Amino acid sequence: MSTPRTYQTEAIVIKKTKLKEADRILTLYTPHLGKIQAVARGVRRPRSKLSGHLELITHSLVSLARGRNLDTVTGGQTITSFLTVKNDLWLTSCALYVTELVNQFTADHIENEGLFRLLLETMKQLCQAGDKELTLRYFELHLLHKVGYQPQLRKCVACRAQLKPTTNSFSPNLGGMLCPDCSPNQPTSYPVSVNAQKVLRLFQNSDDSVIDRLKIDAGLSREIESVMSRYIQYLLEREVKSAAWLDALREETRRATAG
Repeated sequence: MSTPRTYQTEAIVIKKTKLKEADRILTLYTPHLGKIQAVARGVRRPRSKLSGHLELITHSLVSLARGRNLDTVTGGQTITSFLTVKNDLWLTSCALYVTELVNQFTADHIENEGLFRLLLETMKQLCQAGDKELTLRYFELHLLHKVGYQPQLRKCVACRAQLKPTTNSFSPNLGGMLCPDCSPNQPTSYPVSVNAQKVLRLFQNSDDSVIDRLKIDAGLSREIESVMSRYIQYLLEREVKSAAWLDALREETRRATAG
């Protein structure tokens, strides 16, 4: 049976790249086709009817025609625009960080409906009131689970012993926690407080309603962010560009609060 030349899919626009004078290459994350690249012709022209439906961080129903190298976008209809996110610099930065991670951790054409739903729910969470740092940490942990890099947080990854409620260490290269006996053998590991371990385990084993129920102080929030950031950077073997921008905005906020 021949493959239909045209098709439709739900998609979230996670990246866009300029092409020629008026076109763009869009990176779309979809529920059943995974990550796909497609050309949106003429979308950068001022009168383009499609441009508003194909903006970054937009959830749309997209129509496409199959091509030899890249498929072509033939239509689009916004499902959710996430205007609350787009109208706030901090929220936009959080959303761009989330979409960059999805792009970096996935290959083209590999279906992962769970990851699509996680991405969609995270965008909705960013539109609501609440601690956005916790939203990002929850997303990071569940992203890693869905792409096969879930960290081991309950047992020592070296000796396999159940971890005790004490300051244990995290080893990025071993993918999880080390007990105090094994951590001296891993010089790249770093200590993680009991409270940080509790929050990470809670996130790992809960649905996203836990974000609204949890309240933590700024110091603990920074510690958890550091643990996840270092692990993600190790896995990707590069810095996440949008993470550096988030750090700059955090520092600016801290200075403004202190002043």
